[in-house]
Amino acid sequence: MNLANKITLARIFLVPIIMFLLLINVDLKPLTFSDFSITWNQILAALIFIVAASTDGLDGYIARKNKIVTNLGKLLDPLADKLLVAAVLISLVEMDKVDAWIAIVIISREFAVTGLRQIALLEGRVLAASKWGKWKTAVQITMIIALLLNNFPFALLDFRFDLISSWAAALITVYSGVDYFVKNKNLIPLSE
Repeated sequence: MNLANKITLARIFLVPIIMFLLLINVDLKPLTFSDFSITWNQILAALIFIVAASTDGLDGYIARKNKIVTNLGKLLDPLADKLLVAAVLISLVEMDKVDAWIAIVIISREFAVTGLRQIALLEGRVLAASKWGKWKTAVQITMIIALLLNNFPFALLDFRFDLISSWAAALITVYSGVDYFVKNKNLIPLSE
């Protein structure tokens, strides 16, 4: 269990904490100014999410730099990413902050690409993250932070950045998923 894997595990262990903060109603007076209001739970959940999301690049960097890439890390890293995003999206749907169809599109794409990666592994190939996959991750994280913070600071300007980023995340998620399948169509057996 090296440092990179410990960081990845920490990301996994932060998931239930974030969900608890988002889904359990703690009766604290919300932070309010002007027409904007946000619960302390959401602020704390957003901060923890930002820390967790930022460790994604850190664990991989440490593993590569120190030449401590392990099979466990290769398994846990994408699992941690998917758990973090899926859990927060499901929580945001429950909180009525994002449409369920957007969460379904994002989570479905993750399952589909993971399945394609598994097929590639069985063929002895590894599918590296594409530039579209990296953009997808960045846009999804931006969207989630905007939703967790009730569209702050854009809400003060009456600008629906949260809505725009949700649509952008859905579109780039679909595009990046299609891109993976088109580029790797030779992995999909059309007949046995």
